[in-house]
Amino acid sequence: MKNKNIFLRVPFALTVITVALFVLIPLSQILYSKNPYSAIEGKFKVMNQILYYINQLYFENVDMDELMDGAFQGIFKKLDPHSIYIPAKQQEEIDELFRGSFQGIGIEFDILNGYITVISPVADSPSERAGLMPGDQIISINGEDAYEITKKDVFKKLRGPKGTEVVITINRLGGDRFDVNIVRDDIPIYSVRASLMLDSETGYIWLTRFSATTDEEVRTAFNKLEAQGMKKLILDLRNNSGGYLEQAAAISNLFIARKDTLVFTKGKSKNMEQVFIADPTQGREDYPLIVLINRGSASASEIVAGSVQDLDRGLVVGETSFGKGLVQRQLPLNDGSAMRVTIARYYTPSGRLIQRPYSNGDTKDYYKDLYVENRETVLDSLKELRPKYKTRAGRVVYGGGGITPDQHIAWDLKLQKNTQKLLTHTKRPFFNWGSNYASNHRDEFETFETFMSYWKLDENDFQLFLEYASNKEIELNSEELEKDKDYILNMLKSEIAGAHWGKDEAIGVRLNYDNQVMTALNYFNEAAGFINNSQ
Repeated sequence: MKNKNIFLRVPFALTVITVALFVLIPLSQILYSKNPYSAIEGKFKVMNQILYYINQLYFENVDMDELMDGAFQGIFKKLDPHSIYIPAKQQEEIDELFRGSFQGIGIEFDILNGYITVISPVADSPSERAGLMPGDQIISINGEDAYEITKKDVFKKLRGPKGTEVVITINRLGGDRFDVNIVRDDIPIYSVRASLMLDSETGYIWLTRFSATTDEEVRTAFNKLEAQGMKKLILDLRNNSGGYLEQAAAISNLFIARKDTLVFTKGKSKNMEQVFIADPTQGREDYPLIVLINRGSASASEIVAGSVQDLDRGLVVGETSFGKGLVQRQLPLNDGSAMRVTIARYYTPSGRLIQRPYSNGDTKDYYKDLYVENRETVLDSLKELRPKYKTRAGRVVYGGGGITPDQHIAWDLKLQKNTQKLLTHTKRPFFNWGSNYASNHRDEFETFETFMSYWKLDENDFQLFLEYASNKEIELNSEELEKDKDYILNMLKSEIAGAHWGKDEAIGVRLNYDNQVMTALNYFNEAAGFINNSQ
């Protein structure tokens, strides 16, 4: 009985000790688990101490702005891979990218042989209206010599408020030199990189981002192609990393002519939840549609591909997409910097969350998946582990890892190393040789259709190009380049087309060697089968 009493008293003793411990623990520490703001207040005090000691004791001077930017970035690394801190110096460039415009003269350029060289005047820009051409060298700006100018200084001198004037001196291929007065204006940054007819019936739209002007641009491109006889369409979303959620819904709606869900979001609170419903008056479903994606297609691109697939509107081909199902909101901060924080997940019409798994604080594994050579085989082997959903017509689709294409088409262009170096060389031999050729042979070209179908460069042109590159002191491996001769001649042909007609025509020529686009053309019978399902 004595032993029994001892064991009965032990729990009571433990209870007394536990109560005593809670009395000794500061109340603020108990509240940390319930009130995150208390934890924040305590950590702020520690951070102030850290900064004080570094400022007073560290053996070298420290840029405190840079130090704090690093601290802020560290905070976001503990969230998800897409929540980030954006220092003030980067924010202006990002604003321009998504706003869809800036003010200046409107040229794509590079510094070649020490001079600003026009790669292409931006469509509808002051430079295009002033008659600037690919290959033009800008040798002075407002009377100041522009030789060996830096790209940073080019932006400073050529960009400026709308309505202001800049005088540039042009040195044109062939030796002409003249001054051009250009009045700066709003310069659109286009989402539609190219829109053209692949043949007499097939339209092609290459969409590279989802910015504020995307919906308007795609509508314009579609109307242009339809006027040229388009009866079926390839929408190319490869390497499109996304952009505005609203624009993704608007583009999806262009292909849906029934009242159905396009995409919906779920967040921590109700005000973070949205449902985007198609407006039947804004969409068309009377033509076959193929959406082309790859591992670089993310976010807004996946919303479009997912809605087309889930609603059985068209065929999705290419490679499994990136797998980003998180929605960010960008918020300005007091010093001109900004934060982009994930506020919700988005779901395709069938209810799929296509976000890939990730580990907080470790983005290396998250992104290295994109560079796995046999990525599609690995993903295919994991299909049974992924959640299954059904499209409106009952087809099985998969969540948890990007949009899986209905038809897989692998990218198979394999170029020799010397060819790759030549294509990306800073002296831009393809552009320069093609521009020179176009300038010297303008009378040979009739319509682009004739040029595209029948005109070609030959062995003599190939040797002249190699001689030109060699004279520019560019390292050449003739044995490697010979293996890629047909591809190199096609790239030169595209540069000639770009110099003579424009960027759409240049890309049209390059697509001849794009196996994903060319193979996609074989699947339009399958894509046409969705039209009956969607009516």
